[in-house]
Amino acid sequence: MELIDLGEYGDELRRNPHAVYARLRERGPVHRVRPPGSDKSYESWLVVGYEEARAALADPRLAKDGSRIGVTFLDEDLIGRHLLATDPPQHTRLRGLVARAFTMRRVERLRPRVQQITDDLLDEMLPAGHADLIGSLAYPLPITVICELLGVPEMDRDEFRKLSTEVVAPTSSQSEYDAVVRLAEYLTELIEDKRCAGPADDLLSDLIRTTAEDGDRPSAQELRGMAYLLLIAGHETTVNLIGNGVLALLTHPGQLAALRADMGLLDGAIEEMLRYEGPVETATFRYATEPLEIAGTRIGRGEHVMIGLTAAQRDGARYAGPDRFDIHRDPRGHLAFGHGIHYCLGAPLARLEGRTAIGTLLRRAPGLTLDGPPGEWLPGLLMRGVRTLPVRW
Repeated sequence: MELIDLGEYGDELRRNPHAVYARLRERGPVHRVRPPGSDKSYESWLVVGYEEARAALADPRLAKDGSRIGVTFLDEDLIGRHLLATDPPQHTRLRGLVARAFTMRRVERLRPRVQQITDDLLDEMLPAGHADLIGSLAYPLPITVICELLGVPEMDRDEFRKLSTEVVAPTSSQSEYDAVVRLAEYLTELIEDKRCAGPADDLLSDLIRTTAEDGDRPSAQELRGMAYLLLIAGHETTVNLIGNGVLALLTHPGQLAALRADMGLLDGAIEEMLRYEGPVETATFRYATEPLEIAGTRIGRGEHVMIGLTAAQRDGARYAGPDRFDIHRDPRGHLAFGHGIHYCLGAPLARLEGRTAIGTLLRRAPGLTLDGPPGEWLPGLLMRGVRTLPVRW
C-alpha cells in the first residue's frame, strides 16, 4: 500500500483536517501513513472510516500496552503505567480501583460547584464586553474543577497548565521531556504530602486509601500514573469541548438562534458539538499483538495503529451530511469519548462541565459573537482545539 506522508499536507492538516480525511476516506478506510514531524523511517496505520474505527477501538488484538511489542513511551517511563497504556487484566484492575473512588455520585455532587465556578468566571468576564473565551472560561473552569476534585493546591495550577499543555501539544521534544519530568516530580511530592496529611475529602486522597474487596491497593507508581491521567485528560479535553462547541455555534448563526430559542436542545447540541469538532483528533496508539485485517487491509504483528476519531465522525456512511453542524440531528454513537473498555472514564464530568459552561454563557451573554478570527489550532494529531477564541457580546 502507498505510504502517505501526512507532513506534506502542511498547515492544511492543522487548520482543516476534515478535508484531508475526506480525501483519504474516498480512497479507503485504512491508510499507511507517516505522521507529521516524525522520523522518515516511522510508519503507522491510520483508520479514517467510522465502522472500522469503532471496531478497532474495541478489538482486543490492538493493545494499548506497547511493552507487549517492545515499545515504551516517555510518560510511562517517567511517571508510571496508567489506563491508556494497559490492557486486561491490569487495565481491568486499575480501572476498577479508580472507579471505586471516581463514582457517578461524586460527579453529581460536583454540579453546584461547577455552576458556581462558571458563574464566578462569567461575573469577572462579562463586564468587559469582550474576552478570549479560552483563557476566561474554557480553560479555568475544567482546570479548577479537576484540581479541586483531586486536591491540587490553587497556587500550583498556573504551572500545571503550562506543563499539561506541553505534554498534549508539545512544541519540541525537549520541552515535552522537561514537562513530563517536572510533572513526575510534582505528582510524587503531591501524593507523599497527601499520605502524610491524613484523611481528606478529595479524589486523590480516596485513591491513596482505596482498597478493593480482595485487599488490592494501587502502588505508589500506579497512583502517580492515575493522577497524571486524571489531571491531564480531566481538563485538556473539556477545554476543547467548550471552545470548539462555542466556535461551532458562533460560525453557524442559525443553529445558535435555534438553541437560544429552545434551551431544551442543549443536551443534544453538546453531543453534536462532540461529533462535529470533538476535542480529541486521534486516539492514542494501539499495537497489533497478532496479524489482523481491518477492512481487508492486513496489519502485521507489532505495527502501530492510529484511530482517527475526528475522521470517523465526519464519515458520510454513518452521518448524513457529516460536514453540516446540526443540533437537531441524532449524533448517538459518536466516538468523541472512544468506545470499548477504554471509553473515557470522565465523560459524565466533561458533559456536565460543557452543558453548564455553554448553557450559562448563552443565557448571560446575549449577542455573543466572534470578535476576530480564532487563534491557531493546536499542533499534532492528538488534540483538536484552538489556543484562543476572541468573543464579544
